Amino acid sequence: MPGDLELAAVAELRRALPDANVHRDSPDWLMRPGRVECGPHWDLVQSMYLALTQRDLCETMPSGERRQVDAVIEREGEPPRIFEFDESQHFNVHRAVTLRLYPGDVETAFPLETWLSASETSTKKLRTTGGWGKAKPPLFPEPGGRHLQRAFRDALADLLPAVHGWAPTLRVADFEVQEWIHGAQAGAVMGNLLEDRLK
Repeated sequence: MPGDLELAAVAELRRALPDANVHRDSPDWLMRPGRVECGPHWDLVQSMYLALTQRDLCETMPSGERRQVDAVIEREGEPPRIFEFDESQHFNVHRAVTLRLYPGDVETAFPLETWLSASETSTKKLRTTGGWGKAKPPLFPEPGGRHLQRAFRDALADLLPAVHGWAPTLRVADFEVQEWIHGAQAGAVMGNLLEDRLK
């Protein structure tokens, strides 16, 4: 279930982009991305999985691997774009591992260095059982597997849009919005943030 901040952020996103169709239909190529869906990034995706798990990644994703993005933005005359709202659980040592492996020419609609710094400096203790820390077989069966899965899926959402003709994924972090998202000026502030990210 989306948290209050995520729901508020998506609501303000819709207000800031009144000409956009904002929905939650995840693209097919992100549902179970294997060798075909990853295209030229397959070797990179394999290396990320190996760095996270010390195992090789199968070329076809298991049928149980599904995912839901926070939103998709579609505007006339522009390629579609994924929107992700990253709460504190998205920033940790595992996400730092994937971010460090991004190629220098990867396009993002968020400040990559800010995301890396927040991941490297996070002091949040990672649970290894239940909730956010439970195992997520078949790809992440170890204790704490959900943290590994989240970091891997975030990387896929950043790397694969370019392969499929989509615009770079737009990310907004909870620490960027928590002071103003429920205030009277939220729409204007979100509009300014999006203008900066979507240049």
